[in-house]
Amino acid sequence: MEKNVPEITLHDGLTLPAIGFGTYGLNGNEGAIAVQNAITNGYRLIDTAYNYENEGTVGEGVRRSGVPREKLIITSKLPGRYHTYEKAVHAIQESLYRANFDYYDLYLIHWPNPKQDQYVEAWQALIDAKKWGLIRSIGVCNFLPEHMTRLKEETGVKPSINQIELHPFFNQEQQRRWHAEHNIQTESWSPLFRAGEMLQNKTLQNIASRHNKTVSQVILRWHYQLGSIAIPKSASPARQRENISIFDFALDDAEMKQIDDLTRADGRINSQDPAVYEEF
Repeated sequence: MEKNVPEITLHDGLTLPAIGFGTYGLNGNEGAIAVQNAITNGYRLIDTAYNYENEGTVGEGVRRSGVPREKLIITSKLPGRYHTYEKAVHAIQESLYRANFDYYDLYLIHWPNPKQDQYVEAWQALIDAKKWGLIRSIGVCNFLPEHMTRLKEETGVKPSINQIELHPFFNQEQQRRWHAEHNIQTESWSPLFRAGEMLQNKTLQNIASRHNKTVSQVILRWHYQLGSIAIPKSASPARQRENISIFDFALDDAEMKQIDDLTRADGRINSQDPAVYEEF
């Protein structure tokens, strides 16, 4: 089943579905089944990372799905311990070997690790890997405006996308505005926050009730109307279908503002501030 999902075109010409499927924590055979089911349920954007230790699982799920590789958009990410140029090149190759892919559609630097100050070197490796045909589009995760500005100034190439923590408790308004001004696409990780807490929120429950939708569907629709690509994760086929079924209703301006107003100054899930947080 292929859902009627809108598409978004990045500044380098790559076109992505407006919603994707996250795979953090989906490993082994169960993970491969989840990825296969997600593709069967209409997802065409699949997100993984070197540090998730499941690139092979994603590759297996893709093959089991029977959907041609060229009809899918697969993302992976470079870990912080491989930010030197040579290590980054080897890690990209290893990512491809793990998944048994010839290329990734998107490859992102997972965190800037500014204390290590090697992310520009890593970025140059991604630029070259794109030239070699190993990657179709290159971007970043968790980069602040100053990090992305430096990439452009020192290499002449800006990211096509920045995947950031974004959910109703941390709406990243200023960061999203900066992305829009610089034609960098926003992508949302952990778009549903901690689902258990978020699903109990009365404001979201009331909005969901008005639309005869679930709270998750309302949140994911909010992401879409913000212009951000959400990548929710679920191993449940029923939940997968629910999460992708958000294009038959719309939130009005007042509802969007109600959700925006849920944001908190300290809304990050694990206090992972990219200005200081290091991931290896």
